[in-house]
Amino acid sequence: MTLEWTRETLDNGLDVIVHEDHRCPIAAVNLWYHVGSRNESPGRTGLAHLFEHLMFEGSLHYDRNYFTPLQQAGGAVNGSTSCDRTNYWEVVPANALDLALWLESDRMGYLLPALTAGKFDNQREVVLNERRQQYENRPYGLASMALMSALFPPDHPYHWATIGEVADLRAFELEDARAFFRTWYHPGNASLTVAGDVETGAAMAAVRRHFEEVPSGPPGCRAGRPRGGSSPADAPATPHGTAGERRLLLEDRVELPRLYLAWRTPALFDEGDAGMDLLAHVLAGGKTSRLYRALVHDRRIAADVSAAQGSRELSGWFCITATAAPGRGLADLDDVIRGELDALAGDGPDADELERALAQVEAQFVYGLQTVGGFHGRSDQLNAYNVYTGDPGFLGRDLARYREAGTAHVRELARRLTPGGRVALSIVPAGESARGLAGSARAEVS
Repeated sequence: MTLEWTRETLDNGLDVIVHEDHRCPIAAVNLWYHVGSRNESPGRTGLAHLFEHLMFEGSLHYDRNYFTPLQQAGGAVNGSTSCDRTNYWEVVPANALDLALWLESDRMGYLLPALTAGKFDNQREVVLNERRQQYENRPYGLASMALMSALFPPDHPYHWATIGEVADLRAFELEDARAFFRTWYHPGNASLTVAGDVETGAAMAAVRRHFEEVPSGPPGCRAGRPRGGSSPADAPATPHGTAGERRLLLEDRVELPRLYLAWRTPALFDEGDAGMDLLAHVLAGGKTSRLYRALVHDRRIAADVSAAQGSRELSGWFCITATAAPGRGLADLDDVIRGELDALAGDGPDADELERALAQVEAQFVYGLQTVGGFHGRSDQLNAYNVYTGDPGFLGRDLARYREAGTAHVRELARRLTPGGRVALSIVPAGESARGLAGSARAEVS
């Protein structure tokens, strides 16, 4: 499984990748900035995500909403922010490629002259409202915040949520935003992919025409993965502040209690990262999985169950989530989950389980390759591999990580998921704290 691509690096440091696919007359533009909430600091959180919004509000030569011209040309446009990166993409008719490139280059090179206090204050309020909708007023919405703050110490860049803390967002001044932009949003910290019904030489020439004049960023301001030395990322792979289990409790406006069990795990592309993905599929990947059968189908003590490896650049995290069935307790769920993990730690998955897990992973790879643009499409994958590994063609080696993980490897990873290294979060209906796991302390989420 491979993708054909060509890469050049402009003199200003911008990586440019072109992938041709002439089956449909569309072109995808995908731009990654290697900046996310990990580039913030305690007390100064939320700027990376806020900039995702500000970048759509106009720049010097097009000081209006960016959605309008692209949608009028028949295109789709969006963006997102994670802890490790910010991306923007457009999918347009092939004859509108110049428009997408021009808009992207103008906000990369000329955003600050158009960034006013009015825009900044307006988008800050939009983000605060998004935080209320997606976290504070959403059932179980504060779970990820509670888990991250428990798994990672306060000085670790994954301790806080990407959306930021309310007090930090309200405290920011316009000049804080300007300084953050100058540091991270420049060609030397970016990767641009053009994919679809394009010709490589012409596409490269168009990129150079629009982006070559954008100056490089400050020396040393290219985000990278810390290697060696002392770093917050080097913190022990256990919940911060303890060598053992941490039990936490949140009351919420929910009907059914839910249990979250989380562990620190290998980082993205590190040894064990792919195996943790396979373990998640073995545990909860469909109705034939171990936890679904044990909790939902056979005993009927859970309404649902899921498991996932959160692969991040500095450190991963693994989480099992189960919602109790009406009238059932979280301690019952915990006992069954612990039993299934012990069984996997003893014997590992059988051949059929591992085969099904690998088939699910390979299917996800194939689904991502079906489109040239958008989230997880080929243009997005090429940028992801380029930013995180330095090789846009890492796809084959990425898939090989899964194919090479065998029963013994997955069994060894299951042995790491011990009660002594986990965060156990109980979310229970308001006023019913007794329904959480025994010995849980109230979680503090800001």
